[in-house]
Amino acid sequence: MAEPSSRTPENWLRPLGRTGLTVSALCLGGAPLGSMPRIFGYDVPEAAAVALVKEVFESPIRFIDTSNGYSDGASERRIGLAIAEAGGLPDGVLVETKVDARDGDYSGDRVRRSIEESMSRLGLDFLPVVHLHDPEFHPFETLAGPGGAVETLVALRDEGVIGHLGVAGGKVQAIRRFVDLGVFEVLLTHNRWTLVDRSAGELIEAAVSRGMGVLNAAVYGGGILTRSRPGLTDYGYRPASAATLSAIADMEALCERHDTTLARVALAWSLRDERISSTVVGFTKSSRIDESMAAASVDLPLAFWDELESLTPPPENWLDHAA
Repeated sequence: MAEPSSRTPENWLRPLGRTGLTVSALCLGGAPLGSMPRIFGYDVPEAAAVALVKEVFESPIRFIDTSNGYSDGASERRIGLAIAEAGGLPDGVLVETKVDARDGDYSGDRVRRSIEESMSRLGLDFLPVVHLHDPEFHPFETLAGPGGAVETLVALRDEGVIGHLGVAGGKVQAIRRFVDLGVFEVLLTHNRWTLVDRSAGELIEAAVSRGMGVLNAAVYGGGILTRSRPGLTDYGYRPASAATLSAIADMEALCERHDTTLARVALAWSLRDERISSTVVGFTKSSRIDESMAAASVDLPLAFWDELESLTPPPENWLDHAA
C-alpha cells in the first residue's frame, strides 16, 4: 500500500458502510478506461489506460470502480492487465465491478455469466463488491423476483464467489425500490448529488439509515462542472435548464473570487460530505491524480460553502425532481 504522504488529507480512508471494508475517499472510475469516445469525447489507447491504472496503484487512491459492460468489457480487461503487470493487486487496493445485462437479458443465468466474465478479465478469483448495474431499465418484478438477478447475486454471495452486494444506477425513484429490499450493502448514485442537482438526497439518507456505504459518481454532471469543454450545455447527458446554467455561471464566479476553480470545488463538495464513503471520478491522465488530490485538500472558509449552497438551482431543475 502506498505510504501516507502530504497529499493525503485527514479522513482519507473511510469505512464502506457496515461491510467491514475500507476505501479511499476518492475512487478511480473505470468507465473512460475502456475508451468511450462518444461519451467522453476522446479515445483511450490500451497502453495509456494500463499505465494510468499502474500509476493509481502507487498513489493514495486505494479504490477502483469498473463494470462488466463498460466498452464491452475493455475497462475490466485493461484493469486486469495492469494488475498482472504489477504482479498482482497491491495490498490495500479494492476493485469493485458491476453485473450487466447483455442483449436485454438480465436473468439469473446472465448474472452468473457476467460474474465469470469479470473475474476472467480482471484476473481475480474473488470480487469483494459487486453492484447490480442500471436496474432501472428493466422490470423490477423480473429482477427482484424468484430466480432473478437479485436472488442470484445473493446466492453468489452465500456461495462465497463474491463479497458484498451493491446497487448502482441513476433514476432515484427506481433505485429506492432496490435499496428498500434490504439485501444491498452499498449504493452508487451518479449525477444526482452534485453542486447543482440534489435528486439523491432522500435516497442517500435511506441508504445511510440502513448502514449502507454510499458512493457518489459523476460529480461533474457529464463534464459541465469542469468547464473544460467550452459550449457544453448538457448536464447528466440532457440539456441543462436555464436556471442550472445560470447557477453554474454564478458558482464559477464565486470560485474565481476565492482563487479556486469550479472543477476543484465540485469534487471537494462531495468529498467533504461525511455520508459519502467514496467519490468516483473517471479520468485517464496521470495529471488528474494530483488535481484530484488537491481538491481533497481544498481549504475554503465556511462562508464560501454557505454562499455556494445558496446558489443551488431549485428542485424543478434536477434530473429526478418529483413534482
